Amino acid sequence: MKKPISPVTPNTWNFLRDPMITPTGFREYDARWKYPEEINLPGMTALGLGLGTQMHKRGIEPVIAVANDYRDYSLAIKQAVILGLMQAGIQVKDIGPAVSPMAYFAQFHLDVPAVAMITASHNPNGWTGVKMGFDRPLTHGPDEMSELRDIVLNGEGVVRPGGSYEFVEGVKEAYLDDLVGDFKMTRKLKVVCATGNGTASAFGPELFERIGVEVVPSHNELDYTFPHYNPNPEAMEMLHDMADSVKASGADMALGFDGDGDRCGVVDDEGEEIFADKVGVIMARDLSKIYPNSTFVADVKSTGLFASDPELQKNGVTADYWKTGHSHMKRRVKEIGALAGFEKSGHYFLAEPVGRGYDCGMRVAVEICKLMDRNPDMKMSDLRKALPKTWSTPTMSPYCADTEKYDVLERLVAKLVAKHEAGEQLAGRPIKEVVTVNGARVILDNGSWGLVRASSNTPNLVVVCESSESEAEMRAIFAGIDEVIRTEPLVGDYDQTI
Repeated sequence: MKKPISPVTPNTWNFLRDPMITPTGFREYDARWKYPEEINLPGMTALGLGLGTQMHKRGIEPVIAVANDYRDYSLAIKQAVILGLMQAGIQVKDIGPAVSPMAYFAQFHLDVPAVAMITASHNPNGWTGVKMGFDRPLTHGPDEMSELRDIVLNGEGVVRPGGSYEFVEGVKEAYLDDLVGDFKMTRKLKVVCATGNGTASAFGPELFERIGVEVVPSHNELDYTFPHYNPNPEAMEMLHDMADSVKASGADMALGFDGDGDRCGVVDDEGEEIFADKVGVIMARDLSKIYPNSTFVADVKSTGLFASDPELQKNGVTADYWKTGHSHMKRRVKEIGALAGFEKSGHYFLAEPVGRGYDCGMRVAVEICKLMDRNPDMKMSDLRKALPKTWSTPTMSPYCADTEKYDVLERLVAKLVAKHEAGEQLAGRPIKEVVTVNGARVILDNGSWGLVRASSNTPNLVVVCESSESEAEMRAIFAGIDEVIRTEPLVGDYDQTI
């Protein structure tokens, strides 16, 4: 008879023996916990056993590539997960420390069906988690995560013979070779490489040097204490630091990477932070000249320019707005045969023939350098200024507990839909429609919009607003959305605001 996971608390006899797993760590498309407050090492072994059992249940060949990010506790967690995978009869190929896209690359390079990357992504130290997938280049979505959660929490992991372990050398070198190919810059380009002392520090500078880019280092020493800031190119703290480095060095731009290297942030030669969705439009303009009539997927937090930009329309682009989240976006790009997907958080999904469809900050950096090489007379600021002007907020995250946020969001969506149906205005303008594919994106009659959704990774809601007319309208949209949010007493303070 299977034994469900029973409650275990830290600093007890059982804590060093039995699995402790907080159920809320199983998110929509990966797993995230505070360690060791919410999960212990036996819990990670139970997760590995559950993941291996899920592979057998789905008829996946029992071979998996496993890697870890650069945090001081990630190796111990990886080893605990590996123990569980081996108990489940899985052949483990350990590729060592890596950025997440290197782990995804390993699935192709080693020709294995499954991957488990031990990382807390851009979450601060004290967090851990796993990004995993069976169908390259895809990672687990809500259905797979629900199934995995039930296997683990219900004690349904099955011990099988046949488990093995192999450490595989040379994947990092093969990954860098794959990124570089035969490309070499023909114009001079000076780039601030910002890695926030995270895992990408072991990749970014070497990658740029190999393609002929002059590197201005910015926190490129590996240091898992993150002494300067948490590496997250969506956070204004990192973007401001990148801007300061550009101004001090006279660089052509700054490219910054998050803690596990699957996201890329951009600051131009004037020190202007370009939000990732606008970088996506710049890239889409360039790629659609080479590949006309392409389809691009954008997440619901992204600018409306993917649909309205005259240059993209001239190149025959089809825009598809979809659910936020790296798993949702990867799946959508593959399902509809899009050339690329762009997410406001800095995840880019470049499909064949540009990339392999998974999110890789390093691939994006190379493609941005190629874009600059194809436009030798243009600066990044010129490309930014060539876009139609819009005013957008950063991604803002008011606190809302994991156990409450989806119920709160459901009520907020209903209130915003009711506002539309009643003919009420927002920011002094009529509401054209409310898109509810992922939260509520309230679109006004002039194309300006405001969004509220639930974060898939942290105990927060997510709020983004954009105006096609003015900063004042952007602020008014935020005020209107926030007024509705404040009807919910379970929503707390914002991490940042405008």
